[in-house]
Amino acid sequence: MLRKLLVVLLLFPTMLSLASPEKDFEQFVDYFKERFPNTPYEDYKNGVYSIDKSAREQWEAMEEFPPYELNVDRGEELFNTPFKNGNTYGSCFENDGIGVRQNYPYFDEKKGKVVTLEGALNECRVENGEKPLSYFKGKELAHVSAYMAYTSRGNKFNVQIPNTKEALEAYENGKRLYFTKKGQLNFSCADCHVYQTGTKLRADIPSPAIGHPTHFPVYRSGMGRLVTLHERFSGCLNRIRAKGLPGGSDELNNLEFFTTFMSNGLEVNGPGSRK
Repeated sequence: MLRKLLVVLLLFPTMLSLASPEKDFEQFVDYFKERFPNTPYEDYKNGVYSIDKSAREQWEAMEEFPPYELNVDRGEELFNTPFKNGNTYGSCFENDGIGVRQNYPYFDEKKGKVVTLEGALNECRVENGEKPLSYFKGKELAHVSAYMAYTSRGNKFNVQIPNTKEALEAYENGKRLYFTKKGQLNFSCADCHVYQTGTKLRADIPSPAIGHPTHFPVYRSGMGRLVTLHERFSGCLNRIRAKGLPGGSDELNNLEFFTTFMSNGLEVNGPGSRK
């Protein structure tokens, strides 16, 4: 069993590089099934608490009085506040923006790029004569995104990758960023969230790669505010002493595209709370 696992770990990036997105997903799921046989696939929406049973009870107790309630309320207020031209965020989305979180990200073939929810919110602002917002520091964009996620709870991700050169390149670029070692510490995303998940790195257990996007934006107790997925991506890059990337960049959009595809079939349960 141990020898087989080591072989899988060594070959995993190569296996993925030769596979279609659908085959990547199958191999990803099979890998984590073998790594954590007692964790049902649907439970990966809970991030590290799907595998860290000792911390799960504390987290579940915290979720009874979630620290992000006021953020969701503020997000709803902002979502419904008219722009200067009288339109609201809802005017830019199907179903007036309610229950649509699971539809993002997607590859827009007309624009030739990946569109995330936060990216669509900023596009909405620009189309209505407003300035785009920052992905960082837990401000308005994170609040509105959190509210939209809250209205989508229970809906399942089903990211589709069009069979076009541009869409497949975006997916492959996101996958490459995930598995490429970088920074002074020479780490990749996969080092923590594929190979080392379930083991302690310093005082923390890295969460599994499957399920990362489901619970974002996340209220991080240590920071006392909401954190968007792109802020978390960029923060991880900084922690390994690599250059952070701006929120909404093509690189982070593609990374979100890859990680969300690897979470297909899981329910939206954002916003979440983490320590």
